[in-house]
Amino acid sequence: MRRSSVRGEGANAQAAGEISGGGADASGTVPPQRGGPTAGRQAAGAAPARRQGRRRVLRWTASVLSLLILGTAAAGYLYYRHLNGSIQTDALNLGETKLGGSKPNAFGQTPLNILLIGSDARDDAANQALGGATDTFDGPPLADVQMLLHLSADRSNMSVVSMPRDTMLMMPKCTEPNGKVHPASKGLVQTNESLQRGGPGCTVAAWQELTKIPVDHFMMIDFKGVVSMADAIGGVPVCVEENVHSRTRDGKGSGLKLPKGTSVIQGEQALQWLRTRYGFEDGTDIGRTHAQHQYMTSMSREFRKNAKLTNPVKLNSLAQAAIEAMVVDTGLNKIDKLYDLSMELKKVPPGRITMTTMPWVYSTKPGLDGRVEPMADEAEAVFRMVREDIALDGKGSGTPAEGASPSPGASASAGTPTAGTPTPAAPSTGPSTAPAAAPAKIAVSVRNATSGKGGTETRVKNRANEVAALLTGKGFTKAAADTQTGAEDTTVVRYATDAQAADAGAVATALGLPSSSVQKSEEVSGITLLVGKDWRTGNAPTPPPPAPTVAPTSAHALNGDNEGACMAIQPGFTW
Repeated sequence: MRRSSVRGEGANAQAAGEISGGGADASGTVPPQRGGPTAGRQAAGAAPARRQGRRRVLRWTASVLSLLILGTAAAGYLYYRHLNGSIQTDALNLGETKLGGSKPNAFGQTPLNILLIGSDARDDAANQALGGATDTFDGPPLADVQMLLHLSADRSNMSVVSMPRDTMLMMPKCTEPNGKVHPASKGLVQTNESLQRGGPGCTVAAWQELTKIPVDHFMMIDFKGVVSMADAIGGVPVCVEENVHSRTRDGKGSGLKLPKGTSVIQGEQALQWLRTRYGFEDGTDIGRTHAQHQYMTSMSREFRKNAKLTNPVKLNSLAQAAIEAMVVDTGLNKIDKLYDLSMELKKVPPGRITMTTMPWVYSTKPGLDGRVEPMADEAEAVFRMVREDIALDGKGSGTPAEGASPSPGASASAGTPTAGTPTPAAPSTGPSTAPAAAPAKIAVSVRNATSGKGGTETRVKNRANEVAALLTGKGFTKAAADTQTGAEDTTVVRYATDAQAADAGAVATALGLPSSSVQKSEEVSGITLLVGKDWRTGNAPTPPPPAPTVAPTSAHALNGDNEGACMAIQPGFTW
């Protein structure tokens, strides 16, 4: 397995004239209330009262990777076989919780979740020239762009969920392939630091821990890849409501300078757009995310109508630039695998692509001014829609897409599952293909986890014994209460090895639990049922409320067909 060589760390700004801007947007210097209510009122020339080292403000969209593979598909993947040896790979998931990959629907179609990661690495001359901040060269990188791309099972729609880089999370334990362990955090950590905990596999682990969404692949790209591919594409139209210049009097900002209206940007100017914080909306990280969404949807439309990308020379330039700049998981380590993925992605028209931002709230914890945390109910609503393959645009699913590949053994005559209805558990069994054993032969340890995460409820006494007795009545005569306890908001079935996956699925099915409740984990030695806060009484967990049918307004959804999107400009950054 090849490990990415990307590294980089930033702190203080370069001079105002440095390539692409060397201020806070290039270096990561953090003003007070960055992303908070007062940050948006910082006018040009206002100096930050507090500086935070090791911050990045690189903000570009890793969606260019989708463009790469679509272009590759247009020319035929055989033309690019010589690039196979250049593809850099890294481990998919370094965390302990393994969700087993996306599960097929009743038609045998399987959704696909890809985590797009933007690294601010300053590991070579090209990245250093573009990234600025000389004191950060060759240091550890940050995952300053994180977007989860969800391709629906029927290939009718695509949802993208961005996480602001200022989001504070609990980091899971991550173990590198060489055995080095990064312990779980004891407090909140900024999400972009996940990349320093072993690589992109820990960023994937952090997403899975938070969202309970199985991540099937990741794709990571750096500075120079964005510039090279923007040049190869030929430019992307973007819009600003007023003249904008992202530059403060003390040299901070991306340096982006555009006139009012629509401009076609490429190369370093495209990188400036995707990095800009000062000048967009209220000058926060959130506004930058919205600018990335405008760029991504515009790029998608542009690619579909840009005939120049059928030129093999241009496609070769695009592919070569991207391959040299990106790292993927081992499941995408060949050009033909990228080709297959591109064939699935291109089925979705721009009008069914929905860009969103994870709903968030400003943190009220001491020392975290300007940082954000997931908005509990509304962020979970977005995550649930992705988990249950519900289109974020509210338009539902279409008919099974032509050419969709059914999973082995799936029945095409099965009925369409209702949104929010638990799907029979069918975890990925990895190398094991053995069916589940008879219930009487499956040993199940039952733990009382009814207090919920964070101890939000008093643990129900004797609950493990009661549920173990229920399992025994269903034929699982080897079910027994465990003396250990836990804390889970929802009931889950965890297992230790691939050989136990089918048996764990049988336990979940017997109890009416959804497939997402079945998880592989190093925290258990055998099949373990953790009775969560949702099952404090009765013979079945409390069913969740009906799933939402459209993303909440706090997700700031942008449709891929919206050609009228235009960025509002922060006061003090016009010319």
